[in-house]
Amino acid sequence: MLVSLTVGKVDAGVAVLLTQDKRLIEFPSILLPSTITSGSIVDIEVKQNHEAEQKSQAAFAALQRQILNTYGLHVPATPVLRLRNATQTSLVLEWDPIQLATTTLRSLALYRNGSKAGNIPRPLDTLSTKMSGLAIDTEYSFYLVLKTSGGIYTSNTLTVKTHAMSNLTGITVTPGILPPQLRESLELAISRIGARINDTVKIDTTHFVCTEGRGRDWERANEMNIPVVRPEWVEGCEREGKIIGVRGYYLDADPKQRQIGSNPSLSAPAGRPSTTTAPPAQAPHQANEPQRPKEQQPKSPDRESTVSGEPGPEVMPTPPPQKDLPPTPADDGEEESEEDGEEEAEHEIEQPTVVEPKGKGKAAEVESDQEEGEDEDEEESNNSQQGPKVDGKGTEMEDVAL
Repeated sequence: MLVSLTVGKVDAGVAVLLTQDKRLIEFPSILLPSTITSGSIVDIEVKQNHEAEQKSQAAFAALQRQILNTYGLHVPATPVLRLRNATQTSLVLEWDPIQLATTTLRSLALYRNGSKAGNIPRPLDTLSTKMSGLAIDTEYSFYLVLKTSGGIYTSNTLTVKTHAMSNLTGITVTPGILPPQLRESLELAISRIGARINDTVKIDTTHFVCTEGRGRDWERANEMNIPVVRPEWVEGCEREGKIIGVRGYYLDADPKQRQIGSNPSLSAPAGRPSTTTAPPAQAPHQANEPQRPKEQQPKSPDRESTVSGEPGPEVMPTPPPQKDLPPTPADDGEEESEEDGEEEAEHEIEQPTVVEPKGKGKAAEVESDQEEGEDEDEEESNNSQQGPKVDGKGTEMEDVAL
């Protein structure tokens, strides 16, 4: 299409063109020839460029396909939660790697029985978690919640149940340094109880079995707080038909602490050794109380005596002054019975059978006769010099005899 236009005015940037029907058209002056001035007539031909249109449409369609393939086909994947291993007090859960597509991860949380149990650390690298401290033979429900910049995605609900004490299928053992014979017997015992063996220490390893505490796996088991026990522990579980405590099966444990037939974690409080051979502890007041000396009982006459010579008269201690008081009628019978018992005991003590050599007996008799003669002389002299005091002395002797 050819159009003739008259140049009306030319400025630095815009030229005013006039049509035949007196219409004004602003046209860029840079597109006009440099010799154009006011009043010049120019012919402008206008036509449609189909080739350029096709190229433009193709470029736009390619851009749309790129946007669709990048943001429209791939979406974040919903996590799939499953059970890896179960024991009496713990559960090991695992899931597939998180697929975020083009979204940004916000958080990955684990829920237990409808309440949040906690966030998963490093969710892009962590694919399993262990829930410990659970109740025995109890049912639990778990699910994951994935939060991204493209939305919130909830996994399937996993309902699991912890094992009973008699269920040994959840035991997963990693063997350490063992003699060949013990390793073979350990593998046979594990196969009989339905347990499993892991060659390396993993998150689902429940016990590390060895006889020597060394090696890389042993160090990793200590870092993960996995019990390190001897092979006898597996045999004890098989013999009792249930899981037993590990306190008496540590490498440095005393074999006397092993309790076959009971679980120490259930029968004894935590922190107290579950032994049956330990003697009962004494009470604090009994331990601090000094022992009283035993009262010597009078020897019977039929026993041999080590005393040489004839026994002298027994001097009883001076009775307290309360005995001079007249006894009450109610106590007369009791005092008479007590005095009779004392006189019989004194009579038995004063007449022991003594077995002694002949020579020593004669010498002792001579010495005793001399002492009795001296005592009689002293008493006669005292009686002659101090007459009034004889009665008091006699009363004292009478009191002593009583």
